[in-house]
Amino acid sequence: QVQLVESGGGLVQPGGSLRLSCAASGSIFSIYAMNWYRQAPGKQRELVAGITSSGSTNYADSVKGRFTISRDNAKNTVSLQMNSLKPEDTAVYYCHADFIAGTSWGQGTQVTVSS
Repeated sequence: QVQLVESGGGLVQPGGSLRLSCAASGSIFSIYAMNWYRQAPGKQRELVAGITSSGSTNYADSVKGRFTISRDNAKNTVSLQMNSLKPEDTAVYYCHADFIAGTSWGQGTQVTVSS
């Protein structure tokens, strides 16, 4: 199993930045991709960004050029740098891992973009 713990959410003004982090523990050797999802009130959970074990990344069109996903294999963490934040980025952000035995979700962290 893989356990995930997010940190770094909060309240930020439009145009501001936040950095989310996700620490993985457990059977981390079996992880082959880590992702960030988000879910806004009344909306479905959506994929924001993902990164494979080889470092390949993918992003939702809505965040391309503003968000950057990265991973530190030595520290078993994955981060999401979010710049030029917009009110529509407001959501609960979830860390997610794909590993050999299945998937795992973090508990989520709230990001609110508001003036």
